[in-house]
Amino acid sequence: MNNFKYQQASSTKDALELVNHQPEAAFVAGGTNIIDLWKYDLTHPSSLIDINHLNENADIVTLQDKKVRLGAAVKNADTAYHPVISARYPLLSKAILAGASAQIRNMASNGGNLLQRTRCYYFYDADVPCNKREPGSGCPAKDGYNRIHAILGTSEECIAVFPSDMCIALAALEAVVNVSGPNGNRSIAFADFHRLPGDRPDLDNTLEKGEIITSIDLPEEGFSSNYSYLKLRDRHSYAFALVSVATAFKLNGNTIESARIALGGVSHKPWRNTEAEEFLKGKEANAENFAAAADFILKGAKGYGSNDFKIQLAKKAIIRNGLMALNPESQLPGALPSA
Repeated sequence: MNNFKYQQASSTKDALELVNHQPEAAFVAGGTNIIDLWKYDLTHPSSLIDINHLNENADIVTLQDKKVRLGAAVKNADTAYHPVISARYPLLSKAILAGASAQIRNMASNGGNLLQRTRCYYFYDADVPCNKREPGSGCPAKDGYNRIHAILGTSEECIAVFPSDMCIALAALEAVVNVSGPNGNRSIAFADFHRLPGDRPDLDNTLEKGEIITSIDLPEEGFSSNYSYLKLRDRHSYAFALVSVATAFKLNGNTIESARIALGGVSHKPWRNTEAEEFLKGKEANAENFAAAADFILKGAKGYGSNDFKIQLAKKAIIRNGLMALNPESQLPGALPSA
């Protein structure tokens, strides 16, 4: 039996005070990941701090500089279907709707989506060693069954992948994460929020102890004309990505003025390679150039046996998604992109 205290925070300040006076306390919003971890005996909070009622974090608003702020407590489904998001940031809407199930999207919060833990089989098995659970204990995935595991940014300590769909689009859009903590407020560029495993795979992100995500800012440019999110998985519904790609272009005719490409299912964090995006600037938007960009993105990719196929799968996905982004209507069921 896991005995715990339940407390409801009335404001961000209240939430911070509650969690920082209880070292073993944890925040809970939708609970779609922390409850799983609890069931698998992987976390044991002494107290749950309910942050669903923080009004300052519960809206989606357009700021004076035309940026859009997503409240951390807003549910994923409400974000995906919000008229501003679906119109100005359709890439984000598509990515959210590709994730999990409708029931989970109705419960999961924006802030919680950023804090998901890996779905590595070994991480979820408390009876085997795992460096993400207990640093220094080992990584059985490297020589074990690693079909879903990383091919980029790995270390000797960990080859787990980050499971979010929403975050892949946020990485491509260059969002900013706003947080509050004991030392005040700060903003973190999305590229700097999640960590590669290095020698501390137990640290998923750069949040400091006691900090809470309050909102996520989207830049003015939402790439609403040319975008695509492609998720390749073992089954179409309720499965995590083997490889996913978020692609966004700003085009002048068929010439690429700017490009964003982010990959999911391949690394410990959403994966971007700005060298590939710079290569595409001024180039014709075609399969040949997308293939060359894919070579930049997958430079250094390494398989571990069961996941070797991911390297070629990722390259083909980048090419296909680039073509789909030229005509977002091609994302409709039954439509195929043309070369």
